[in-house]
Amino acid sequence: MGPRLPRRHGRAMHSEVMIVGAGPVGLALANLLGRYGRDVTLLESRSRLIDYPRGVGLDDESMRSIQTMGLVEQVEPYTIPHHVMRLVNGRGETMVTNAPQGEPFGWPRKFGFIQPLVDQQLHEGLERFGNVRVLFDHTVTRSVDRGEHVEVTATVTEADGSTREQVFTADYLVGCEGGSSPTRKRMDVDFVGESPSTRWVVIDVNNDPLGAPNVYLGADPARPYVSIGLPHGIRRWEFMLFDDEPSERVEDDAFVAGLLADHVPDSSALDVIRRRVFTHHGRIASSFRQGRILIAGDAAHLMPVWMGQGWNSGMRDATNLAWKLASVLAGQADESLLDTYDVERRDHAKAMIDLSMTFGSVIKPTNRAVCAVRDTVSRAMNLSPRVKSYFADMRFKPMPFYAKGVIVSPDSLLPGEQERRRTSRFMSVRNAVDKQTPVGKQFIQPRVNTHEHTGVRLDDVIGPWWTVAAWGNDPARLFTQEERHQLEHMGARFVSFMSESQRPWAEREYAGSGTLVVGDTDGSLKGWFDRSAMGVVFLRPDRFVAAACLAQESGRALSALRVAMGATSVGSLRGSAAHGFAPQGPVGVSA
Repeated sequence: MGPRLPRRHGRAMHSEVMIVGAGPVGLALANLLGRYGRDVTLLESRSRLIDYPRGVGLDDESMRSIQTMGLVEQVEPYTIPHHVMRLVNGRGETMVTNAPQGEPFGWPRKFGFIQPLVDQQLHEGLERFGNVRVLFDHTVTRSVDRGEHVEVTATVTEADGSTREQVFTADYLVGCEGGSSPTRKRMDVDFVGESPSTRWVVIDVNNDPLGAPNVYLGADPARPYVSIGLPHGIRRWEFMLFDDEPSERVEDDAFVAGLLADHVPDSSALDVIRRRVFTHHGRIASSFRQGRILIAGDAAHLMPVWMGQGWNSGMRDATNLAWKLASVLAGQADESLLDTYDVERRDHAKAMIDLSMTFGSVIKPTNRAVCAVRDTVSRAMNLSPRVKSYFADMRFKPMPFYAKGVIVSPDSLLPGEQERRRTSRFMSVRNAVDKQTPVGKQFIQPRVNTHEHTGVRLDDVIGPWWTVAAWGNDPARLFTQEERHQLEHMGARFVSFMSESQRPWAEREYAGSGTLVVGDTDGSLKGWFDRSAMGVVFLRPDRFVAAACLAQESGRALSALRVAMGATSVGSLRGSAAHGFAPQGPVGVSA
């Protein structure tokens, strides 16, 4: 089905969500909203997508979001999994190796990728949805929150070069236009942080003249550099420019050849794709939302490239925001749910900015005395296996954790806020292996079995919306009829996790309840419930744990969760996709 035009709102074209900017965040948000059945218009000032390489690192959380979009098969050909990164000094000594193992969220922890080709797949993915359209050559010049809707004025450039004005309206507007975001500027919010004056040149080449699958961050006082092997035989180099080297010098082939002379046998014979100068930034907006206008991705926060988290942080924004917009538009929750987008995303975005800035301060020094001290410290640290493991497994990277937002404290069962450490009086929790709360963290994604599927990733069988899952129990039997109606209002699905040996029995025993029985094939799910000392988990559409409790407390946890998300009363659903998910998703709870 091709895209349909927005419906009319007076003289203006109306959509539920207007997205400004067809970069990766705007495209991801549009795909997720399309999957959830919402009506979206995406406006882009350019005539086409940006076609030059930018981001090069994609993580497991982002791949899980792409899985939710239903675009894994389309994106995978433009990625390389298990990317190993090494921080080396000027002597070629490895200071830090970053090679995280395991796939807790269903995917390798790190990928190299070609951003323009992945972005193109996100764009083409929108063709699946008749409720999403992308309009190029539309430059937004004005956006005003009118209270009941947002009014947007755009300058449209026609094929013959002429221009005209077009007015749109939307229930919500999301600015995803990058670091110079006009939407953020019209919101008149601060963009707090710093923009160091250090400049870097990026050089991307075809037909990788090294051919080695490595990634090096070169903390070389002679000239700090980056060297990255990418898919499709592409190699990226980045070099720091000194103050007496004007940016225009990068257009000089001889200058570029000189930069690469110590890296390749013949630096004058390279198939250069592009060379661009850029500056690192570490900034975050003072607010991600004002009324019906929101910002996401680089429009909300900018970070240096060292940890490869700019693109991935934007994916986290889109994944967090999409289900909340869909829930409000479907009538499942009131607008207070949108406030939790800022509450939940801000701390982690700031933590990634700080980590990236810190990492840059290790790489960039050119004072040889400073570098000598740094190198001596790194050698001493590498003598400790625990320290080496800490960096290799990327445990220094802060994982998203929500202390406030759409969460329920696992001990008090109070909504909206929690502590990291458990304090329950129950013996089962006091004896738990893990005394940290499992709530506010992303749930694991092992491969599982069902009566229809064998060895598939968990998300592919439970669907893209709310899940209420119990270990060894039928969760449908843990709630009253009224509570089941509330879960149906949320669009939730009942799932029973079982050891694979118990799955046939459970499928017979729970056949009449509408519960999906999932076989735990390797003990991953059993281990999660065991370590957490929990029997029931409420999974949000973004796969974060909203609540976890002992089976007997399921009703209380549900009641608190509905308060935390600003859930509306049963019977208030609206729109053709009232449950907030796409037709291919779960069909809700059977009473």
